[in-house]
Parts: sequence; C-alpha cells; structure tokens
Amino acid sequence: MYNMTFEELSGDYSQERMDTVAKALEEVLTSALPQGCITVGVYEAAKSLNIDPDNVVLCILATDEDDVKDVALQIHFTLIQAFCCENDINILRVNNTHRLAEILGGGGGKQSGGEPMDLHCVLVTSPHSTSWKDPALNKLNRFCRESRCMDQWVPIINLPER
Repeated sequence: MYNMTFEELSGDYSQERMDTVAKALEEVLTSALPQGCITVGVYEAAKSLNIDPDNVVLCILATDEDDVKDVALQIHFTLIQAFCCENDINILRVNNTHRLAEILGGGGGKQSGGEPMDLHCVLVTSPHSTSWKDPALNKLNRFCRESRCMDQWVPIINLPER
C-alpha cells in the first residue's frame, strides 16, 4: 500500500512533480513506440478498446486550445473516459498535441502518407509476448491512482516544449 503525504492528499502537485510525470509520460511513449504498443486516433483507439481492453495500459486524451470548442470531440472523449473508467484503464489528459506529435516521431504531426495524425487519443498497450515492466509506466500508474484518490479522475499533464 502506498501512503500519501499531506501535499499529495490536498491535490496541490508541485511543478517539479508535474515535470516528473510529464517526463515519465515521454519515456513511456518513446519506449512503447518501437515495440508497436501505440494506437493513435480516436476511431482506432475505440476499435482497440472494443477488441482488447485488457491489453490497454494507458489512455491519453490530447487537446489544444482550439479543440475545447469541438463538441463532437468532447463527446468522443466522454465516451472513451467512461469506457476506460469502467475497465480500470488509467487516463491522462495532455494539453499539447504539437509536443505529443514530436514525441511520437512526427514532428509535423503527419503520417507517412502525408495525412495529419489524429493525436486526440493515444493508447499504450502491453506487448503480448512479455510482461512490460517499465518504471516510468509505474510512475504514471501511481500518479493516476493518487489523482483518483483526490477525485481527479482524468488528471491534466502539460507537456513542455523542447
């Protein structure tokens, strides 16, 4: 069992703590990518969640300032969040899709065919062949668990520009 400090219970995460979580997220994404453990796109994520929800270890919902006004996207997010909560899948919200594109290797946010990547939803799955033991993933899981204890079911992470 994990004992939380008073600062963690009050919900006030320090900037240093949030930077650590953002770095852990970046580490998870960069290690999952070459293993083929990343699903990108709202519709692709929904299909993957429907087929094998037990294989999903993390759901990332990403928006920029313009996306807040997109009602259809917000409805998709609500449905994905409900599904993830029901299936005990950790969820993080990221507010910098440009930085997320850089981490996932598409600095311009483009797929190989030149189409823009739909980075609004990114799933991290566990490879079937091995049990994925990643210290960065453990940090993210602990952060999500602590956030839920404070009734913050979808914590928001700021990915700083590089």
